[in-house]
Amino acid sequence: MAPAILHRIIHGSSTPEPWQKSLIASRPALLPGYCRHRVHNADYPALIASDTRDSAPVLGVVVTGITEGDVYRLDKFEGPEYEKRAVRVKVIKSIPETDPSREGDGSLHRALDQTASAGCDERAYQEMEEVDAMTYVWIAPMENLDLAQEWDFEHFKKEKMQWWVEADESEL
Repeated sequence: MAPAILHRIIHGSSTPEPWQKSLIASRPALLPGYCRHRVHNADYPALIASDTRDSAPVLGVVVTGITEGDVYRLDKFEGPEYEKRAVRVKVIKSIPETDPSREGDGSLHRALDQTASAGCDERAYQEMEEVDAMTYVWIAPMENLDLAQEWDFEHFKKEKMQWWVEADESEL
């Protein structure tokens, strides 16, 4: 959900060359049947299967245009606490793919907010299409998670993201 971090992982820079930016696109997405929680003493979230049918779907993005090399770098970045899994996500048909490098203009986040609202509205939810995707699911011990608190992307953007964008490779 943070284009600068995605670019840092797959292109080696949070501000890649225009041709690198043009290779990938993203769409807001909802992942039903999962929830996202804080990892104790960490800035990043953990995605786990939800045990309640009434839980709200997880808000995220589907990124397209990544290569096998990009996936390899993402696998390494996520590390042994996560397992890559195939999932079905819902995307709003009427929201076009966006250039993830346009994070600063708010367009992707407005679309995400619209998607979250749509997730609560049955008619809008039915106007979504399902697509196949891959995601990283937490497989480390559950006691490492704050299950009482959902991970807050807005808080991460305001308080933590700058460090993740600027950190030395050895710190990641």
